[in-house]
Amino acid sequence: MRGALVIFKKEMKAFLSSPNFLLVCGLMVTILSWVFPNALKMFEIQIRSAMFSGGFNNQSMNIHYGLFLRHLSYLNLILIFVVPALTMRLFSEEKKLKTFDLLLTSPITSYEIVLGKMMAALGAVLFVMLLSAIYPVSMAFFADFNWGTLLVAYFGIFLVASVYTAMDLFCSSLTESGIVAYVMAVIMNVFIWFVGMGVDIVDSSTARAIFEHISLSQHLSSLVEGTVRTTGIVYFLSLVFLFGFLNERVVESARWR
Repeated sequence: MRGALVIFKKEMKAFLSSPNFLLVCGLMVTILSWVFPNALKMFEIQIRSAMFSGGFNNQSMNIHYGLFLRHLSYLNLILIFVVPALTMRLFSEEKKLKTFDLLLTSPITSYEIVLGKMMAALGAVLFVMLLSAIYPVSMAFFADFNWGTLLVAYFGIFLVASVYTAMDLFCSSLTESGIVAYVMAVIMNVFIWFVGMGVDIVDSSTARAIFEHISLSQHLSSLVEGTVRTTGIVYFLSLVFLFGFLNERVVESARWR
């Protein structure tokens, strides 16, 4: 575990001092600074139309459903492209610069190598998500809302981002090219959302139950609405463990070669 902490500190320091990381954060803040006011204006229009039509319902007047969930959907879309940008260099650059061989011959296990780099990537992702949280938190000056529901929703997005991180880190371990790793990671991030679409295609009840169980959106939907379910957490952690294990196997195989 000590070796993992050493790698975590090294990679985290590299993230925070990297111009590319600061550029990614700046671009994300710029995008959210444009889309959040637009989402707020749409929420205002929604409330006004409900007032004039008399069609009040709990969700149309709820800031969490009308504004925050839209903000989180934008954040998730951004993370699909941002997380690969953060993880693509962690293994591929080491291989390209031949420092990966030094890492393999050091007195540290492949498990600690993967764990340290994953913790650093998750730390960078968490930093990005904290920047995005400035926008909904700022609404506390103008409206009252349930903080617990917002925190659970952000926790759900963080679990999804953790899955992205594990998959994208695995992609980085497969190649020496950062560009190839980035493209592979984006494809996997997008593909995982389409897996659950089999629910609408198959007719068998058994097949539908299987697709519902492996559907990312099915497990995320309850979390973003503020409901914590054990099955959803186990699902996300299982994916993180799976790709972390595959990543460890790639590193270990490189050590033996």
